[in-house]
Amino acid sequence: MIKEWATVVSWENGIAKVHCDVKASCSSCASRAGCGSRVLNKLGPQTSHTITVPSAEPLVAGQKVELGISESSLLGSAMLVYLSPLVGLFIMASLFQVLFSTDIAAMCGALLGGVGGFLLARGFSPKLAERETWQPVIISVGLPPDLLRTSTSSELSQ
Repeated sequence: MIKEWATVVSWENGIAKVHCDVKASCSSCASRAGCGSRVLNKLGPQTSHTITVPSAEPLVAGQKVELGISESSLLGSAMLVYLSPLVGLFIMASLFQVLFSTDIAAMCGALLGGVGGFLLARGFSPKLAERETWQPVIISVGLPPDLLRTSTSSELSQ
């Protein structure tokens, strides 16, 4: 199970809307200076995701929850997104190369197969997202933010 902490935005009728921050994949690596992934992370927008998760337990805004998703669903979605365009690219490039015997035709076939694989993945993803095993679940719930109160030593002496 892959786990990640999220912050509750709202809870209504058994559905919690939670906010997950996107973390850079290499923020604590020792080779940050020469890392290509770090450069790409800096170029892209720093975004966050808001998703809905079923929760029978009432939650309050600001409360932390631990979300989990099974490794098999994450692996399956990654394979769908990355492998279907790649397989389409190779199959169509090979087919066009055999049929037309030119590199330009193979390149056009590769482009056509890559786009076709992307569209195939895009068409299948909503159907797969409806599966219950592909949905994130709440594993544990933290304390509400207003339940725990801290005070400094100067407040205690008064």
